[in-house]
Amino acid sequence: MPTSGQQPLLGSAAEDASAIQAAVAVADPEQALETLARDVVGECRRCRLCQARSRVVFGVGDPRAELMFVGEGPGADEDRQGEPFVGRAGQLLDKIIAAMGLTRPEVYIGNVVKCRPPENRAPMPDEAATCMPFLAAQIAIIRPRVIVALGRVAVEALIGDAVRSMSSARQRWFDFDGIPIKPTYHPAYLLRNPAAKRPVWDDMQEVMSRLAER
Repeated sequence: MPTSGQQPLLGSAAEDASAIQAAVAVADPEQALETLARDVVGECRRCRLCQARSRVVFGVGDPRAELMFVGEGPGADEDRQGEPFVGRAGQLLDKIIAAMGLTRPEVYIGNVVKCRPPENRAPMPDEAATCMPFLAAQIAIIRPRVIVALGRVAVEALIGDAVRSMSSARQRWFDFDGIPIKPTYHPAYLLRNPAAKRPVWDDMQEVMSRLAER
């Protein structure tokens, strides 16, 4: 397996799966995420998104977080800084997290794809499929109690099915490997449609109720 600074595995799906399994098996979640980021994802060149990105944006937050937010992919600010949700949409997400009585370091934030799609377009299906094993491994390591899927791309990647509309999807709870998923609108959508902030807050109240259950 490559060491820090080397290019990650670019071999078969079986080789990638073996490397991911080894990372997930590391007992300490923080160390497991570091292993996954360094030795498996690395400076990934598995799909076309590597061609224009500045850096891989792996994820950030508490490796033992009870709540995980999943977006679709990095934007320009995230590509420059190497951290998800740091632009205007990220600032709004921070406010949502604070309104829930939490802080950014207390949750975990990631994306379906780890590299910025050109012109901030939505990830293509093959790009999302290529990156999905890494997100699945992050979830397996963190084992959050609830996942919030931000926007259509995240919902479809996590549930493995097409979403007819976000307005209908957010009325339901879904499941990923036994972990409940709450779909809601992406913060970038809220910047364009401020009236959707109320439905998102309703969704977050449902999430807080789930987290309060023991």
